[in-house]
Amino acid sequence: MNKTLLMSAMLATLTLAACDKPTVVNVPATPVAVPGPAGPQGETGNQGATGYQGNTGSQGETGNTGATGYTGNEGVQGETGATGKTGDGTTVIVVPTETAPVN
Repeated sequence: MNKTLLMSAMLATLTLAACDKPTVVNVPATPVAVPGPAGPQGETGNQGATGYQGNTGSQGETGNTGATGYTGNEGVQGETGATGKTGDGTTVIVVPTETAPVN
């Protein structure tokens, strides 16, 4: 049993010694870009082309002339009618009724 135990210990030692240990690689930190001062202003751009102007519309048609109105009633044989009688001179005054105040 001693040989088996000794053999197992040697085999474990060789197995662990033969392992490749990974190398630790330090990745450098990404540098942070710091903006510098503003540069001079650029040139002004060209002005754009003027848009298309639409056509002027055509004039509409003139409307029809209305019919002439009728003249007032005329007297016999196309003469002007007689003037009406004047009143008798009585004046009538209508007084409005009083209304109750609204609460």
